[in-house]
Amino acid sequence: MQRFDDLDMNLLYELSKDSSISVPNLSKKLGINASVLYSRIKRLTKKKLIKKFTIEIDNTLLGIGVKALVGINRDPKLKDSIHKQLMEVSEVVSISEVTGRFDMILRVYAENLESLHTAVIEKIGKIDGIQNTETFVELQKTDKDPDYLTKK
Repeated sequence: MQRFDDLDMNLLYELSKDSSISVPNLSKKLGINASVLYSRIKRLTKKKLIKKFTIEIDNTLLGIGVKALVGINRDPKLKDSIHKQLMEVSEVVSISEVTGRFDMILRVYAENLESLHTAVIEKIGKIDGIQNTETFVELQKTDKDPDYLTKK
């Protein structure tokens, strides 16, 4: 495991809160010279600790009214084919292979409950090799910063 110092961790914390912050503003906020921050960001990116700079989207403004997790049990012989077909379902936003009761957990975004039902029953459920599904509709979500990112 690579070692990262307090400046690295403070930099990650601030960038995770707002990756669009300018380096000069970040420099003032952290009390560190801007040229030092530029080189730190470049080093953390080169070491692949920072994979990308991104945005957070308000999905409700795009018509996404329902988010759900779908647990799937599948025929292991058809794993690759199932994965490929799931990636083609527009409502599927992520696929995780997991241990436990299910073989896979999908994150699914839909306009409403009817479109979620259609996605799960008509698209996902009809893929050859999917044995059963169980859907968990997200009622509320609270995100928390991981402990390693919290300021000391």
